Formats: sequence, structure tokens, C-alpha cells
Amino acid sequence: MKVTLSFLLLLLLTGSLVVAQNDEDATRKLWDTAFSSAAANAKATNRRRSRSKYRIATPNVPVDEVAPDSVVGVTIWRLRPANRSDSGERLIVHDDSATKEWIPERISANTKIGAGDKLRISVEAARNGYLYVIDRELYADGSLGEPYLIFPTTRTLNGDNQVSVGKLAEIPAQVDSPPFFTIRKSRADHVAEVLSVLVTPTPLEGVQISDKAQKLSDEQVAGWEKAWSTSVGHLEMENVGQAWTREEKDAGATNTRALTATAPAPQMLFYRPKSTEAIFVKLRLSYRR
Repeated sequence: MKVTLSFLLLLLLTGSLVVAQNDEDATRKLWDTAFSSAAANAKATNRRRSRSKYRIATPNVPVDEVAPDSVVGVTIWRLRPANRSDSGERLIVHDDSATKEWIPERISANTKIGAGDKLRISVEAARNGYLYVIDRELYADGSLGEPYLIFPTTRTLNGDNQVSVGKLAEIPAQVDSPPFFTIRKSRADHVAEVLSVLVTPTPLEGVQISDKAQKLSDEQVAGWEKAWSTSVGHLEMENVGQAWTREEKDAGATNTRALTATAPAPQMLFYRPKSTEAIFVKLRLSYRR
């Protein structure tokens, strides 16, 4: 009897450890990342809790009754030269004359950018679908430049723009040359870049993936925005400046390794209440004067 009870106890303990490990390694759900329970927070370190704390940037868009699979996470990274004392992961760039190391750091939607800044974008979706990123110039009089599809291209992931739960899409990819966008103003009254991120359940009609950014028509973009940008809410992580982590680097390097529930959360979360359709979100990155 003692042997049997000991064996049963061992099975129970082993099962508990397996469940705990599965919870630790489980692929995260973005809406759980934004609104985790008090019990889950109690298990995390103070640093992890502070990094996952969001503020509501669009108080007029309710956060209740959000379709969890409508959520899209976006993080903008600005690169700076690496120092010996840096603890963050490095992005190593080889060019004709030298090898340089850069530290990607998070910025917010309100961070001012400058000509010459090097930026990267990472996007995480809460469901299977297709990712598109459009860039437009914004001028001082409020007018917009022509829309260009900067992702997908065949230069990044061979044109594969499929996304799935827990997978991280990086734009440009780490293997691209160069693996960042260098910000340049086209004229004196160029005041901002407007990024539009779309996640759609099926590929967009009329879009052919090529080896470089392609110009879209104003009518195309206006139609997508009208159909899928209604009542989009926005959450912003309160802290900025965190450096790129090993888990984020590994997840973005292959686009096959899923982020776990304990991985760093996206800097921004966008959502549509009661919606399971495509989502169209816009970010305005303003230039420093």
C-alpha cells in the first residue's frame, strides 16, 4: 500500500510539473498579455510586470467585448551603436568596409524621429492571416504622399507574409541587407511617416509581391481603410527604451519559433471590439523639428 501511494504521489507531482512547464512555455495570447490576471502577475517579477503595463491611448474605444483574435501587436525599434556595457541583444551588420553592432531599442508612437535614424518594425498577430505594411509621407499642410507597400517583398522572407499566433514578423528581416530602414526626409515640409499595418484573413486582391516596395493607388488604400479601420483601439506600453531580447531575436530570425506567454509584450496593441474581420491600423511617426 505504501508503495502504491508513493507511486500515485509521484505521478501527481510529475503531472503538476508538466502542467506548470506547459503554462510557462505556452504560446502567448496577445489580449491575455494586455490584461493578465492578478494571479498571473503575482508569479512574475516586478520588472516583468512593469514592462507589460499598458495605458489606453484611445479611451473612446471600449476594451470590453474585444475579439481576442482581432488584436495586432506592433513594436518600433530604433537602432543605436552598441557599447561594451550593453546587455541587450545586438544586431550585427556587415558592409564592405566594416562590421558594426547595433542595439535595437523600443520607441513609442509619440517618439520623435530624425533624418538618419535606423528603424525596424516587428508585428505579431493573434490569428492566422496575411500581413501588409504601407508607408506614406505626411506633409505640413496635412496632405499625404503616394502609398508604398514596403512589406511584403521578395527580399524579406522570400515574400512570405503569412502570420500566425505567437509568430513574430520582422521588417526588414535580420538577413536583409541592410536589416533596417534609414529615415530620410524627401523635402523641407515632410513632417512625418504614416505607417499602415493590415492583417487580413485572405491575401489582398490586386497586390502582386515584387522585389521592392511598390506604389499602390490611393483608391486601393482608401477602400481598405474604410472597410477595416472603423473603431480601432490602441494600447501603449507605459515604458519605452527596452532593448531587444534574446527571445525576440530568436523568434524573428526564423519566423517559425513561437513566442511564449512570458516573452516581452509588444509595445503597442491594436484591437477592434466585436470584430473578427481584417484590421487596418495607422501609426504616425513625426520628425523632430
